[in-house]
Amino acid sequence: GGNCSLLQEMDVLWRHDENCYCYVQNRTFHLQYIWSTLQVKVNSSETFRFEPISENSNCRHAETVFEFAACAVQIFWRPETSTETSLRIKQYGEDLCFKIEPFRTEPYTVTVKREMLDGKLLVLFVAGIFLFHFANSLSRSTKCFYLSGIILGVLALLVFVLLALRRFIPRHSTFWILMSGCWMFSLYLIYCFKENMQWLWSEHRIYLLGYFLAVGIASFAVCYHHGPLTTDLSITLFTWTLQLTAFLLIYCGVTIPQVAYAVIAVSLCSKGLGYPLGAACHVARKMKNYFKAKKLEFKFLTEEEYREQGETETIRALEELRSFCRNPHFPSWVAVTKLQSPHR
Repeated sequence: GGNCSLLQEMDVLWRHDENCYCYVQNRTFHLQYIWSTLQVKVNSSETFRFEPISENSNCRHAETVFEFAACAVQIFWRPETSTETSLRIKQYGEDLCFKIEPFRTEPYTVTVKREMLDGKLLVLFVAGIFLFHFANSLSRSTKCFYLSGIILGVLALLVFVLLALRRFIPRHSTFWILMSGCWMFSLYLIYCFKENMQWLWSEHRIYLLGYFLAVGIASFAVCYHHGPLTTDLSITLFTWTLQLTAFLLIYCGVTIPQVAYAVIAVSLCSKGLGYPLGAACHVARKMKNYFKAKKLEFKFLTEEEYREQGETETIRALEELRSFCRNPHFPSWVAVTKLQSPHR
C-alpha cells in the first residue's frame, strides 16, 4: 500500500515505531543477476514481531479452497517474537512486503544487501544438471534408492506411507486418487514450512532434528525391507522422477525463469539427440569395419600336421632341385667345386 516504506538496494533504515516495508522487483532482466539475491536483515536490542504481508491476506478474496486454506494457515501461523530475523529475496521474483511490530520504543535497523553469487542457488542449479544427465545410472544405484526414500519420507511423509501401503489398496483408481491428494497436501506443507523454516529452526530446533532422525530411520527401514528396484518399469518410473526433480532444481536454482526454461529445453534436446548420435556412431563403426582390411589370421599346426607338411615340402623341393640341375645350361662343374661334400 501507499503507507509502506519502499526498500532499495544498500538501504540501512533506522526505525523505532511500527511500520511496513515493501521491496518492488525490477522487471528488467540482466544475466549477471542470474544467481543473485537480496538479503533483508532486521536487528534490534528488544523483541519485535515480524509478519509477512501478501495480497491474498484477506481470506474473503480467496477463489479456491486451497487459497482459503493457505490464507487460514497464514493467519493462525504467527511467527513468535525475536530480536533478529533475515530473509532472502529472489531477483525477479514476487514483490515482498512485511510488517515490523516492536514491543517497545527501542530502535531497530532494516538492512538491504545484495549477494551477487548466492551459493545455495548455484548448488541447486549444478545439482539439477548433474541429476538430469546421470538419472539413468542413479536409478539403478542401491545407495541412490535408499537416499531418495529417506528424502521422500522426510519431505512428503504421507506420500511415502501411501507408497509403502500400496499392496493393501486393491483398486488402482483409489490409489491414484489418494496419491494426488497426498502430493498436493505434502507440497502445501512444504511451502508452509519453507516460508517459516528460519523461525522453526531457531525456536524449535530439537523437534525438527527429532523428526528428521525418526522419520529418516523409519524410511530407511521400510526401503530396506522392500529392497531396491528390480523391474524395468519401476526403474524407468524412478528415472523419470529423478529427471522431473532435476528440472525443479534447475528452475529453483536461477532467478530468471526464462533462463531456466532455456536450460531445461537444451537438456531435453541433448538427451534426445543422444539416441540418433548413438545410432550414427554405431553405423559408422559398422561401415569402418566393413571397409577396413581384414587382419591375417595365423593357424597353428599340430605336431602331426607339421611332420606331414615337412615331408611333403621336402620331396617337392628336392624334385625342383633335380629338375633345375638337369637343365643343360646349369654349370654343374662350377657347382660341384663350391660344395663342401661333392660325393654326398
